[in-house]
Amino acid sequence: MSDAEREQVLQLLNRPEYADLAPAQVWARELDEGRWWCSESTMYRILRAAGQTGERRAQAQHPARTKPELVADAANQVWSWDITRLRGPVKGVWFHLYTVIDIWSRYVVGYLVAGYEDGQLAEALIADAAARERVNPDQLIVHADRGAAMTSKTVTQLLTDLKIGRSHSRPKTSNDNPFIEASFKTLKYDPTFPKRFGSIQHARQHCEAFYTYYNHEHRHSGIGLHTPASVHHGTAGQIRQQRQRTLDTAWAAHPHRFGRRRPQPPRLPDRAWINKPDDNDPEEVTAAAAASLPSAQS
Repeated sequence: MSDAEREQVLQLLNRPEYADLAPAQVWARELDEGRWWCSESTMYRILRAAGQTGERRAQAQHPARTKPELVADAANQVWSWDITRLRGPVKGVWFHLYTVIDIWSRYVVGYLVAGYEDGQLAEALIADAAARERVNPDQLIVHADRGAAMTSKTVTQLLTDLKIGRSHSRPKTSNDNPFIEASFKTLKYDPTFPKRFGSIQHARQHCEAFYTYYNHEHRHSGIGLHTPASVHHGTAGQIRQQRQRTLDTAWAAHPHRFGRRRPQPPRLPDRAWINKPDDNDPEEVTAAAAASLPSAQS
């Protein structure tokens, strides 16, 4: 290999999405994308010559990951998405559930079940959700971890074309994506969730039924015990007023059962944060809010 070719391979190995991976992982992922650079052993030799052998996570030459700080105070400002595996009919068979959630309303704006992970499937899912929600340019940020589908060129190009901001979790930091993780936990801990799905059609039918229930019937504790749909579509305020009238009637009829304070229903959501800054540092809070604007994203 020429010196220029070796430098290209070294730059490849030190890309943000690959800097924490062993050369074998990089080699296989590039091959899956239809790109062959050199042999796996040559990648190791190039790293050795550059003094980057051993624990690549400690020695890779890339900047420290900054903690993502995002805030939403209305629907369709910040979405979070991820892919989780669903057990198939026999051991070793998995189906893949792609889900996109609005972090402010907790509304699932899109999902699909497929037999594999793929950037093009993710691109289509996000594009359909953005069209259905009538997302305007520079309105939305989409947050995800650093999986292959999440950092794929197809998804990155789609977000660029739609002028949607892009945010990613730090490597190996699951709490940088709490809303989607909580959504998957709600799905999998539901009593109706099966130990295994008999087919991909079974998985799709179950997810369709569950997300219909979740969006339109499930009273979510994080949004004042309203349904995600009522918060997302703006009817939760009217519902809260009706709840207040019901409580007022009960208070008037049975004041001794409420103590001195007038009962009030749970509050509607104000802001939803991914990694909320320290409230004691107003400059940090202001900076985080500004960073949530799509125009501020790279």
